[in-house]
Amino acid sequence: MQSHNPAASDDEPHDASAEAASVGDASSDDAPSDQDSAEAAVAPDALAGNELRAEGLILERAIGGWRGMVDSGLPTVVFITVYIVAGRDLAPALIAAVVTGSVLAIYRLIRRQRLQQVLTGFLGLAVAAGFSAWTGQAENFFLPGLITNVVYGSAFIVSILVGWPLLGVAMGYLTGDGTRWRSDKQLVRTYAAASWVWVGVFFGRLIVQVPLYLAAAVEVLGVARIVMGWPLFLGAAYVTYRVLAPVYRERRESNESASDQ
Repeated sequence: MQSHNPAASDDEPHDASAEAASVGDASSDDAPSDQDSAEAAVAPDALAGNELRAEGLILERAIGGWRGMVDSGLPTVVFITVYIVAGRDLAPALIAAVVTGSVLAIYRLIRRQRLQQVLTGFLGLAVAAGFSAWTGQAENFFLPGLITNVVYGSAFIVSILVGWPLLGVAMGYLTGDGTRWRSDKQLVRTYAAASWVWVGVFFGRLIVQVPLYLAAAVEVLGVARIVMGWPLFLGAAYVTYRVLAPVYRERRESNESASDQ
């Protein structure tokens, strides 16, 4: 609530904490000479850029990243495409979707990349395909996704109301900050505001897709699922980053001022 969001390559993501640490080491150098003073005039911009990149990498991990979108979204694209081309024949559409998910999992395994997201996505795909095949209803392919949005959206709302916004919990874990962020009221409010963005994503999907599911409008539901998948994710992730970035910047400047004293 995984864009905004810096695009991740197919290679293993950088370690954001290590990158941030290297930035911190660079900022601690003395500047006794004129040459060092000249370099120091440029250093703040470079330092800010590196830190913003580190923040972007952390945000990408917290929300899920590009690869998670591909792994979870591509089987849906294949399913609805084959379903339409095959004249609403459910069996080939399910087979094509499962094969696509399997190929993605094997590809990630060969590349020795992290399989947590793709395995989770493949499990969801298997459940969706199995339930749809069992009932013989194509629209039930999308039911697990609708239930997932209900669970995630509700969990985010509850976390905000009890003062433990889930985005803050995730960011605290990824940055090594733990739960110390809760002592900063401004940061708690910011994480809560960013978490509301993802509440809007989850329940926005439900508002659009549930009526289509109940009407068994499979083709339109599939298109809505695709449009409200990758594009909506990217937009929400970008808004999330824009909400968090000013607070991160302010905290960084405050820490730098304190270290100079």
